[in-house]
Order: sequence, then C-alpha cells, then structure tokens
Amino acid sequence: MKATAVHVGLIGCGTVGTGVARILLTEKRALREQLGLPLELVRIADLNTRPRKGVPTTPGLLTKSADAVLNDPHIEIVVELVGGLTFAKEVILRAMRSGKHVVTANKALLAAAGPELHAVAQEHNVDLFYEASVAGGIPIIKSLREGFVANRLHAVLGIVNGTCNYILTRMTQDGLEFRAAVREAQRKGYAEANPALDIDGLDARHKLGILASLAFDQWVPQEAIYVEGIRRITKLDIQCAGELGYVVKFLAIARAGERGIELRVHPTLLPQHSMFEGVRDAYNAIEVRGTPIGTTMFYGMGAGMNATSSAVVADIVDIARNVQHPLQKRRPPFMFGAEKQRLLPMANVCTKYFLRCTTLDRPGVIAAISRELGARNIGLTSVILHETARGAYSTILFMTHQAREADVQNALQAIDALPVIKAKTAMLRVETETN
Repeated sequence: MKATAVHVGLIGCGTVGTGVARILLTEKRALREQLGLPLELVRIADLNTRPRKGVPTTPGLLTKSADAVLNDPHIEIVVELVGGLTFAKEVILRAMRSGKHVVTANKALLAAAGPELHAVAQEHNVDLFYEASVAGGIPIIKSLREGFVANRLHAVLGIVNGTCNYILTRMTQDGLEFRAAVREAQRKGYAEANPALDIDGLDARHKLGILASLAFDQWVPQEAIYVEGIRRITKLDIQCAGELGYVVKFLAIARAGERGIELRVHPTLLPQHSMFEGVRDAYNAIEVRGTPIGTTMFYGMGAGMNATSSAVVADIVDIARNVQHPLQKRRPPFMFGAEKQRLLPMANVCTKYFLRCTTLDRPGVIAAISRELGARNIGLTSVILHETARGAYSTILFMTHQAREADVQNALQAIDALPVIKAKTAMLRVETETN
C-alpha cells in the first residue's frame, strides 16, 4: 500500500538540525512537488525548546523528549543530529528496531559502529542513510553507493576537512604561522574552541573510513588508518614546498593496489598544477579513480548549516520515495563483498618524500645525509641548499624517489643522530598523478 504522506521526526536541533527543520517546514510545497506526496516534520526533540529563527513552529512540534519521536507510531523517518557515540547510538538502534528508517550525519558513530548499525538495519528491513557524514553537501556517499556500481574503484582521496584546509590556505596565501592561522579560523567560526578533532586528523580519519568501506566493499576499521595532523606544519615548510613547485594540503587517501589497500591521513605535498591546489578555505574536494570511468572530482562546501542540511534533506527525500512505493533497502548501508583485500600497514606504503634538514654550515653535510638515505635504498631527485652566512645554520631540502615508509623512518632516525643536524628533520609525503 502506497503512503499518502511521510512523517519525519528530528532528534537534535542545533545548527544543522535548525537548517533541516527550516527546509522541511518552509519548502513543503517544493518538496511535495519533488516527491509527489507531503513530507511532514511532525516532531522536533531537543533540550532547548525555544523557537528557532526562521523555523515556523506549531503547538506540539517542539519537545524535550526523544521518546516522543521514537515512540510515535506515525513517524516513519527519524533524523539523528545529536552527535556523539552513546546517546546517538541508542537513538539510532531504537529507531531501527521499531521499524523506523534513519538519517544521520554522525561520522564518528558510523566509523566506530558501522557493521553493527548495518546489521540492525538489515535485520529490521529499514534504511540507514548518512550522506551528510562526509563532505557536507557534496553527494559523495550516494555516488559511491550507486553512481559507480559499474566500476572497479582504485582510489578515493581528497580534502575532507574544511578546518585544516582553511588553516593551510591562510598559511599559504597570507604567510601566517600555524597558531595564528588557527586563531583566525576560530574567529571566523571554521574551528572549534578546542580544534584537536580537526587539526589532529581524527575527523578526517572518520570520514576516510566511511569512504574506503564504500569504495572497496569491505569494512575498514579506524585502527587500520594511519593519521597525522597538521600541528607540526610551519610557514617555512610551506615556503620551501613552494620553491620546489608544490603546495601543502591535508589529504585523506585510500588506494587499492596489488599489495593491498593503503589508508592514510596526513599533510601532503602536491604539485602546484594539481586540481587540489585550487581547493581553498573551507571547501572540500574528493577524487575517485576507477575502471572504466577514469578520474572524477567532487568539489563543494564541506561543512556548515546550509551544505549539511541540504545533504540530510536529500537523504530524507530518498527514503521517503522508498516508503512511498515501498522499496526499502534498495541498497544496504554498506556493501560487504565476499573477497577482502589486505589492509596495508603504513610501514609498507611507498610514496615520494620531502625532507627539510636544519644543519651546521659545514663541508660534507649533504654527503653525510645522502649516505644515510642511500644505505636504505632511498634515491634523490633533487637537493636544494639555502645559502647562509658562514658558521650559521643551513636549510637543506631533499626530494626523494619512491621509497618505503619504514625505510624513510629509519633513515630519519639516523640523520637526526648526526652531529651536524641541529633540529628534528621535517618530513612530508608527496603525491603526484603517477603515485
């Protein structure tokens, strides 16, 4: 029996929830024309029951009780926007176990408990959609779930954290040091008062886990993803990278090869002609490589009320279409294939490297460093020496051929133990189109 209306309950009405409520309540006619039947937001649960600006309310719409949503037999779709791992998980599981479909933007919970949530959705024949969990309004989840089904995917990589991208943009364009760029991001609302989740790479790791699980049809646990934040990036690193024709970006990389799937999140040198070079401020961009499609790029605002609420409402409408016909579970939340590829340890990843050494200005320094690299089969493509006054410190830049991560880390320990080295060697991994 086809539905005559689809009823939605919203749990969590902060910034994104307010945006979702505004769209559902003020764009009812447009959504009905898209869907072919009314889409009704019938209950909003939040501890703050004061009316939101731009959100028309009616008596009974606002409540402090999540149970008022979860126990309402008329509500078919529950939208969870409270965030966190504990209460949010309880809300989602209760909703699905009572036969309600769920939309969430909770990337941390999906990254931590994806298989469990998937299993419950399967068991109770409901949809679990989460487009807003990665890259704001960019439809990357739907593309990976549906748009690329004819392809064998080789890689998903990109800029998935707007806060880090904004900080690195300001350091690059305005010459700011890291701390000053963070303060500016906080003033403009791009960074939290405690920005650790973003600048230490944990947010990007959550997102990469979701993207890689979808791309490679197997669950990717968080502990399998190498993560390194941007705290150690300096203005000097960015200036030196520019001299060599590169720009520093914060990338999340999932790449499948003959040896397995490499999974890493870290600051990265990219050629200045790279498509990612033009992705600035709080924008996101994700590149997908596959056969037969080749390379595609997705670009847009990666966070904020408008972008994220747009993605949430798109999921609501998608599920409402399923309810209307009904066609639940056209595709499950995650597709787990029968064959699993090996997850490559970071120590075995091979890429190119940039090294910045601070040394005494002495004869033979470059030769000593080169010997340590050569002893570990690490070849060099270029060496640049910054001239200094006699007796002062020198800055020497090295670019390597492809090398194994474990060998590079061993070489760095040996280099930093040399008596001519006066500061810990800075290292950045390098990505090119041929990596």
